[in-house]
Amino acid sequence: MTATPSPSPAAAPSAGATRRSDARRVLLAAPRGYCAGVDRAVIAVEKALEQYGAPIYVRHEIVHNKYVVQTLEKKGAIFVDVTAEVPEGSIVMFSAHGVAPTVHAEAAERKLATIDATCPLVTKVHKEAVRFAKEDYDILLIGHEGHEEVIGTSGEAPDHITLVDGPEDVANVSVRDESKVVWLSQTTLSVDETMETVDALKEKFPQLVSPPSDDICYATQNRQIAVKKLAEDAELVIVVGSKNSSNSIRMVEVALDAGAPAAHLVDFASEIDEAWLEGVTTVGLTSGASVPDVLVDGVLEWLAERGYGDVETVKTADESITFSLPKELRRDLRAEAAALTAE
Repeated sequence: MTATPSPSPAAAPSAGATRRSDARRVLLAAPRGYCAGVDRAVIAVEKALEQYGAPIYVRHEIVHNKYVVQTLEKKGAIFVDVTAEVPEGSIVMFSAHGVAPTVHAEAAERKLATIDATCPLVTKVHKEAVRFAKEDYDILLIGHEGHEEVIGTSGEAPDHITLVDGPEDVANVSVRDESKVVWLSQTTLSVDETMETVDALKEKFPQLVSPPSDDICYATQNRQIAVKKLAEDAELVIVVGSKNSSNSIRMVEVALDAGAPAAHLVDFASEIDEAWLEGVTTVGLTSGASVPDVLVDGVLEWLAERGYGDVETVKTADESITFSLPKELRRDLRAEAAALTAE
């Protein structure tokens, strides 16, 4: 298992090429695509299907990517919105975004065997929320209302957590004791906007405590740094990712904030509007943390057909982090589910 997609032959840099000022080219971000948590979650569904056979139920999309979800559905995964949709005695997997403790309780009530594919970096935030709640802190969770990760984290300590949805929301925040307040964050946010929110919170609550380590995941930060580099030279930045992917949406915003004249989010090459290329000599290309490289390859082929065959990789970081698969995949969950229903 690897967290960093291998560059395709089409993505190789054009070493030593002499480029005319009007030559069309693509700047391809590295790193891009799958992060370690997404890699782990997708492989977990595939392994569960191999090991236990279909169907494997998954609560919410395993990761926020249309192509990945459709591919896993064809293999026998069934995605559900609520635990009640899973038949008793079945196997259910929790997505990379994590779930609240109440969801684990619901699964137990329905006698379901569970596989927890929550990203370890999200689990870290959950544990921080539990610890600070036990110490009776008010927890200010920076994140987007309704996002599955925010719902899961909030569920760990609902009486202690207040959601702060961006710097403009800070004025509405109140706490019980200004000497016992801490901030945590959704892992897939814009680094710059999050720190802007933190600065506003610190101005309002000077004794605000920061988490032991940055909650925004390494992959989110690396991909935002890479897209900022693309924005320095590209007249157009294309981000491959789904519209419900928080980290992909943030990358479009980061590109525009960094000075790119235009930036767009697409799931597939077929969604690119040729009008976007008018007057463009340099296209920046990257992808969100839940995007397989096959989709980026499709965009590269589409661009090459329109004269953008010169591809240069812009590397800003190395990624070597991997996560072990969920421990539940080392057990006979079908037998466990049968035993639960027999009780």
